[in-house]
Amino acid sequence: MEGVRYSGYVFTTAIYCFMVLTVAQIADPSEVSALASIKNGLIDNMGYLKDWEKGDPCTSNWTGVFCFQKVGAEGYLHVRELRMMGMNLSGSLTPELGQLSHLHFLNFMWNDLTGSIPEEIGNIKTLKLLLLTGNQLSGSLSDQLGYLPNLRIFQIDENQISGRIPKSFSNLNSVQHIHFNNNSLSGQIPPELSNLSTLLHLLVDNNNLSGYLPPELSALPHLRIIQLDNNNFSRAEIPASYGNMSSLVKLSLRNCKLRGSIPDLSRVQSLRYLDLSWNQLSGSIPQNKLSNNMTTIILSHNRLDGSIPKSFSYLPLLQKLSVENNLLNGSFSTDIWRNKSTSTSALMIDLRNNSLSDILGTLEPPLNVTLRLQGNPVCSKENVGNIMKFCGFEAGAENKTRNSTNVNGACPINACPKDNYYEYVPTSPVPCSCASPLRVGWRLKSPSFSYFDPYVHQFEQYMTHDLHLDFYQMLIESSSWEEGPRLRMQLKLFPAVGVSTFNKSEVIRISEILQFWEISVVDLFGPYELLNFTLLGPYSYLNPDIQPKHKSKGALVAGVVAVSFASIFATIVVVLIKRRHAKYRSILSRKRLCELFHLMNFTFSLYELYVSFNSHEHMLRNAASRLSIKMDGIRSFTVREMALATNTFDSSNQVGEGGYGTVFKGILADKTTVAIKRAKEGSLQGQKEFLTEISLLSRVHHRNLVSLLGYCDEEGDQMLVYEFMCNGTLRDWLSVKCKESLKFGTRLQIALGAAKGILYLHTEANPPIFHRDIKASNILLDSKMTAKVADFGLSRLAPVQDDEGVLPNHVSTIVKGTPGYLDPEYFLTRKLTDKSDVYSLGVVFLEILTGMRPISHGKNIVREVNFAHESEKMHSVMDSTMGPYPSECMEKFAALALKCCEDKPEDRPSMSDVVRELETIQSILNMMPDTEADSVDSKAKFNEPKSSSSFSDSTSRDAFLSSNVSRCYSMSTLSLTMPR
Repeated sequence: MEGVRYSGYVFTTAIYCFMVLTVAQIADPSEVSALASIKNGLIDNMGYLKDWEKGDPCTSNWTGVFCFQKVGAEGYLHVRELRMMGMNLSGSLTPELGQLSHLHFLNFMWNDLTGSIPEEIGNIKTLKLLLLTGNQLSGSLSDQLGYLPNLRIFQIDENQISGRIPKSFSNLNSVQHIHFNNNSLSGQIPPELSNLSTLLHLLVDNNNLSGYLPPELSALPHLRIIQLDNNNFSRAEIPASYGNMSSLVKLSLRNCKLRGSIPDLSRVQSLRYLDLSWNQLSGSIPQNKLSNNMTTIILSHNRLDGSIPKSFSYLPLLQKLSVENNLLNGSFSTDIWRNKSTSTSALMIDLRNNSLSDILGTLEPPLNVTLRLQGNPVCSKENVGNIMKFCGFEAGAENKTRNSTNVNGACPINACPKDNYYEYVPTSPVPCSCASPLRVGWRLKSPSFSYFDPYVHQFEQYMTHDLHLDFYQMLIESSSWEEGPRLRMQLKLFPAVGVSTFNKSEVIRISEILQFWEISVVDLFGPYELLNFTLLGPYSYLNPDIQPKHKSKGALVAGVVAVSFASIFATIVVVLIKRRHAKYRSILSRKRLCELFHLMNFTFSLYELYVSFNSHEHMLRNAASRLSIKMDGIRSFTVREMALATNTFDSSNQVGEGGYGTVFKGILADKTTVAIKRAKEGSLQGQKEFLTEISLLSRVHHRNLVSLLGYCDEEGDQMLVYEFMCNGTLRDWLSVKCKESLKFGTRLQIALGAAKGILYLHTEANPPIFHRDIKASNILLDSKMTAKVADFGLSRLAPVQDDEGVLPNHVSTIVKGTPGYLDPEYFLTRKLTDKSDVYSLGVVFLEILTGMRPISHGKNIVREVNFAHESEKMHSVMDSTMGPYPSECMEKFAALALKCCEDKPEDRPSMSDVVRELETIQSILNMMPDTEADSVDSKAKFNEPKSSSSFSDSTSRDAFLSSNVSRCYSMSTLSLTMPR
């Protein structure tokens, strides 16, 4: 009986241990029940939710359901997001949504849902994004929805919502975007909305709103857009207080039945877009000059009289002036197109059906200007030259569809594989490369311009920056204007050069940036919306649920750990019980006791490992790798120490950001100022590069290499601690935005320092190291402008002798690096050599000399400088901010840079030859009697040259001699990490 009792103890204990472990794996039962009710309310036409009947929503990864990775205080996992965009769902939203009390993100955009919005959603106090755009939802808005303290984006546009906007919405203390357009809302806009101090965009156009325009809205400090077109504010006036809205970028009140006069908006210096058309406004147009940022003025179909303001002729960015169908008189000045800052943008001037009687100036507008004068008395004046050209029915240039040029004419026809949707990458730095793109439907909901072409390049830079892609990786396949006006686009995103498809983790990363609304909102482009994220060809297996699947691995680890824990713990219990109840007279030996404690420690380590796995899918690998990070001279920091150093990673201490993560300025307990590079959660390159950089930097020490002081690797956080480089990156100093320029001597000094750092890696490190990612943004500058090479995440050890003593001359590896800096031979053969670094450094030298980027507007810096050199026009490509420079030194430096960029590795110099030549150039510069070395921190200046033949003066002498130049950087803008 006693044995049976012992067995019972063991069995009960094992079951209890197993339950303790497995309870941490499951979702909150109330949330599971809520999800079941939500599914019952939906009609799943495509069968996307069929896996909602299997397993646990969190550990089985139900489609569209995303959970927190750490268990809550109650011991359960909680649902963080519901992503149901574009799943062809119908049916209705059920009240049980309110039971998802930890939800941050609710997205049912672009489905076919009916019924009302459940008021119970107002119970989700954690909700940040409520996205219900593009359904058939009806009914009124509940007061309860106004009590969501963390809500940032509130989108219910393009539905059939009716009734009033509740006054309770004034309690949405965090809301930035209210998009209620294209519904059937009625009644007065609550003046209480003026309490929304964080509001950026108020889009309530195309409803049935009435009453007056609340003047109180002018109190909103950050409001950028008011868009209320096509409502019924009968007999209301535009409040004069709207002229005090200093942050306002766009005011659109088209077809609102407004009366009265146009307020003076000249003090609104951010204003870009003004549309007051199709109202009953009267009086004259205010004569004061509007903002220089103005792109669009639409005042047509009113009762305005008086003259066209002369100030309209001094708006350099104007794209559209539409004042047709008014009572305007007097003359029209042709200065309006003469004073434009650029002739590349179209300009539409519509003056039809007014009482204009004269034209001031020559009536010969350039081709990019469309002028309409029909219905004015001036059209009958034969003495006005060319008048009849502009008094007909010319078609305007608006609403054009823009299509991309997708294929380079020099590429072979149909050479890309036909399967998997491969196509040419139009702006790839490698000609005629093929890849399979991701396809994105994108729409600007309220842009602040009328013509897109002048802003295409800026849009591409803005999107690729936030997607952490290189400029050439995005193509605007088409763009077209829609009613609103809105700008709809089809984008293609291509993988990096050298690979033909994105890997799964990259697809997930890009998808989450788009779906989480993590693309920054800028005034020019305004609010946006994701229309679709299409996964075809090699990506089709990820559609529609692209969250990472790890349930089999997780279940396996969970099962193994649970069984192991239960078994081992049961064994210990048996030994201890037998020890007590079998009345052993001898004490367990010290050896046996130690064995038991080791067993216990192993057991709890397994349990801890499992919990870590449950909170972060990478922790298994991290736990193993962490054991190896014990290196001399490299200090291990805790997360607490890092938090104290950065004031809990306060944004005011952020000094840079890149693909790997964010860099903070920190002050350690011993008052040492450091740069702390903190990896993003889920960083795609994180663990491998984290270990590589620690391993390499812990054993390389040189004045021209950034020193690694320590690291932190705990609690799912990865951080590297470097010496602080207060002058940022070389790329920053070469940027056109920099207010202070680098003189030739300083540039040469930086080039030499970088070359010495690379030479050390190639020849003195043991074993030697190939950097593999040399670029201007990986060369940092300290307080004395000493150049130090950084970022060893992609570095590789040089080849070592094989068993027969043969030393290979290259490393075979997957091509990685930054386009524009990549050695062509390395790209084609995948053979990495020391000459690959020489090529990249040569490109940096060309940047130093010209200020250009490696690839810009489809132009390659090596080809451009080579052409200038062969044409003996090198001075034409030199950086104009550099000031005078000795021609002999410049020629030698340029020749060296181009030699480094030869296509064939054998034609390039070694790094020791590079350093030797740079030292020679520096010696020549120092020996020149009329010059002094010109560091940025020095007050030394070049004297005026005695002979013009010795120097090439690319700027004025005053600019060259001035030493009172504002510094380019403040601590808040320094970039100490490099985008990849």
